Amino acid sequence: MTTGIMEVTLLQARGLKNTEFLGKIDPYVLIQYKNQEQKSQTGGGKVSKFQTYHCMCLRGQGSDPVWNEKFKFRVEYPIKGDEHHKLILKIMDKNTFTQDDFVGQTTINLKELFGIGVENGMAQLPPQKYRVVSSNQTYHGEIQVGVTFIAQEETDRLQE
Repeated sequence: MTTGIMEVTLLQARGLKNTEFLGKIDPYVLIQYKNQEQKSQTGGGKVSKFQTYHCMCLRGQGSDPVWNEKFKFRVEYPIKGDEHHKLILKIMDKNTFTQDDFVGQTTINLKELFGIGVENGMAQLPPQKYRVVSSNQTYHGEIQVGVTFIAQEETDRLQE
């Protein structure tokens, strides 16, 4: 069995569904791989001068957030079952007084990436856009993500 590190680069999203009645959404991403989960910051976005000075009551960064964050996950390969090769990105809208709202999600299959990474020592999915699917299975925007997998040498594993 080979172990390695997967680095997920979360860049931005465009055209996300606004789940707010008034104002704009405050999107963040829950990134899940197997039993590991990490959470992004609330995405920043373009804010006009009008919004900055006159509409502070309408919180939210909106449907086009920018994160520019990196996350690392430990990977063991090979593993039986396709569910163990999936990276799930759940986009949520942060709420202050109520439960956070589900905006949509993207699932990325990484089986081929891991296989190439084990064979070559490293493999990369350059940043690309993935469709965001809502709970009713319709598309609501896109998210831009890159993934790199680096297999660790046997000597690296012995030092851990």
